[in-house]
Amino acid sequence: MKKRKSWFTRLLAVILVILIGVTGLVGWHISDALKPVSATSEEGMFTIDASSTLDSVCDKLAEEGFVLDGDVAYYYAKYKHLTNLVAGTFLLDKSWSLDQIFTTLNDASASSANLSNVTIIEGDWAKDIAARFAEVTNVKADDLLALWNDENWIRSQMSTYPFLTEDIFNSDIRIKLEGFLAPQTYKVPADISAEEITKMLLDQSLVVYNKYAADMKNSSLSVHEIYTLASIVQYESSGNAEVSKNIASVFYNRLNSDMALQSSVTVCYALDFDRQSGNWQACEYNPDFDSPYNTYAHTGLPPGPINNPSGEALDAVLHPNDTDYYYFMADIKTKQVYFAETLAEHEQNIADHPNT
Repeated sequence: MKKRKSWFTRLLAVILVILIGVTGLVGWHISDALKPVSATSEEGMFTIDASSTLDSVCDKLAEEGFVLDGDVAYYYAKYKHLTNLVAGTFLLDKSWSLDQIFTTLNDASASSANLSNVTIIEGDWAKDIAARFAEVTNVKADDLLALWNDENWIRSQMSTYPFLTEDIFNSDIRIKLEGFLAPQTYKVPADISAEEITKMLLDQSLVVYNKYAADMKNSSLSVHEIYTLASIVQYESSGNAEVSKNIASVFYNRLNSDMALQSSVTVCYALDFDRQSGNWQACEYNPDFDSPYNTYAHTGLPPGPINNPSGEALDAVLHPNDTDYYYFMADIKTKQVYFAETLAEHEQNIADHPNT
């Protein structure tokens, strides 16, 4: 009897260990599956048909990468009583929790029928971005601009967005978040708040920043300086990658030689002229305009970005071409950019292209 009892005890112990292990694995899997798919913002559209069931929606969420496990998502929605799914197309984010996803899918007002597109173009100014959001939401442009200059609020976000550094609190900076409002097409409901708009913009900026973070650490410039120079390259460039890298090389060569950048686009920003109806030549004819942004009057970089640059402009600053160029000019009609190593060559380019 003792041997049999000993054998039986050992068997129970083995079964118990297995049960504990299986339970632990199941618990770990469920815990893991409750987490967002992505640590950074990745937006995408998700459609629910009128004939869809909770089961089919959860499977589709998993297939399209919005949740980690369709079964866990199904039981989560049942447990939280978030099963009144609405037919329609919704803007979801892979960085959202299951609660955020199902709350959205239960909200008829979140359907794309109630969303507006806001497109931020590479090189847009913050004031124009604010005006664009104000056109389709209940948020006023002035409220957005006030938030983008609110030091206390910005400081509360700095741990989330590493590209926001102490440099943006320079008193000479016109709009603190200028340069960090990522170009993209955004879908927004009318009742979105100023903070929600701003976090949406900063989330996209974080996606771009993470792509170049390692290169930024190896740069001779600070993160703030990189964005500032990228904004100038963005404004000066025709959008061609090689041209942008050549323009970046010109500015690096000037910075390294203690020469003024003498970029007319910084004067444009200093003047704060109307880019839609203003005369661009005013930027060329005001090199003495009194402003810390004027790179004719001041050597080095301006206090901050002069627009909101693209990832391509950041790439050009982080990976400039190796040239001996110190000058460039663009033909306004043809958009062709001409580079020169010496002032004499530059003056000849101007003479050869009098329509600039």
